[in-house]
Amino acid sequence: MYGNSGAVIATFISNSEVHLLLAYGIFLASYLVFAIGRFPGTKIDRPAAAIIGAALMFAFRVIRPDQGIRSIDYTTIVLLASMMLIVSSLHFAGFFEWVAALVVKFVSPSHLLPGVIFTSGILSAFLVNDVVCLVMTPLLLKICQQFSKRPMPYLLALATASNIGSTATITGNPQNILIGSISGISYRYFLSALAPVAVIGLFIDWLVLHWLYPNREGGLLRPTASSFQIAPINRRQLAFPLIILALVLAGFLAGLPPALVAALGGAVLLVRRSLHPEEIYKEVDWPLLVFFIGLFVIIGAAEQAGIAQQMLTLAERMNLHNAWIFAGVVALLSNIVSNVPAVMLLKDLVPQFHNATQFWLLLAMASTLAGNLTVTGSIANIIVIEKARPEVEIKFKDYVRVGLPVTLGTLAIGVLWLRYFKG
Repeated sequence: MYGNSGAVIATFISNSEVHLLLAYGIFLASYLVFAIGRFPGTKIDRPAAAIIGAALMFAFRVIRPDQGIRSIDYTTIVLLASMMLIVSSLHFAGFFEWVAALVVKFVSPSHLLPGVIFTSGILSAFLVNDVVCLVMTPLLLKICQQFSKRPMPYLLALATASNIGSTATITGNPQNILIGSISGISYRYFLSALAPVAVIGLFIDWLVLHWLYPNREGGLLRPTASSFQIAPINRRQLAFPLIILALVLAGFLAGLPPALVAALGGAVLLVRRSLHPEEIYKEVDWPLLVFFIGLFVIIGAAEQAGIAQQMLTLAERMNLHNAWIFAGVVALLSNIVSNVPAVMLLKDLVPQFHNATQFWLLLAMASTLAGNLTVTGSIANIIVIEKARPEVEIKFKDYVRVGLPVTLGTLAIGVLWLRYFKG
């Protein structure tokens, strides 16, 4: 009896229409969590939803295990994890404290705003922007106290500039890492195409913040000039990870495979005798890596079930071949479901365009700059706000007041640049 029942169930599950319905249900439920951050009435967050969604796709045979394994882009996972190892090593060596000390020493109080914008923008261009925000936020609060400045505009500068700066390179943020891996665009070409957009965008960010916050005096506290204390930096300890970082960046620019170069750099940094590898592992964003793996399987299952093809058909009707429309849809989608899931959805559409390279760059640019529109548009924004919350409350309207003009201005520059100068 059980054997017959099992056969009936297997026949039912193998039905293509049922597969499609199940795939749609799992797909839409997963993306609902990606959009709102948590499944209603539960503690299921985005990484958990990605794993649960992937497991259900396997359980209901929407995708076979071997197909699921092939759907994962391991190059993306390796590059992202390796960059986290490198940034973690830099953090433990005191690199970010050293940068903060240089800002205090060489930047005058009247030039602190552009100092914060361009420092965080440059760091985020070559290191993962989320980690830059994580370690720079508490240091920036100390600097604001040192200079007796209102923290709000400078925290907003850190968040928005880190997003803008990360546009410039493949390793600037997770979605760029994904696009670089799938598209095959070289690190050097990506940099030459999008670095001008990032540089102009940082100036736009400076202009908007200077205009909206003309009076930036008056910190939370008025400490003495000696109150800004950073732990002494061991220059010998810092030299090693800096040399490795320089070699890794040189490898990127030389055209070597980014994942391989970053993996070698991360591996070398783990052999130091002064720091136990377990300390470095603690700063790796494991939930983000889990999120990527689950998302790859969900999208792979959507492709197997035919959902992706239906979406491609819908996209053709929206005239996404127009750069302006494409950038607008990417920006909107990135703020609804977050930028990485948005890129995952569109990754099979871009190769069908006549000038695929230009649209890969548009996808990277728009999905990144769209992160400045709202608080929830980027993980970097949330990190800054949460880390600063004990001392400064940044409300949704405070962020949108800056984020809206910055996003519109930088997106317009990005589309114009890629459409008319790099097209």
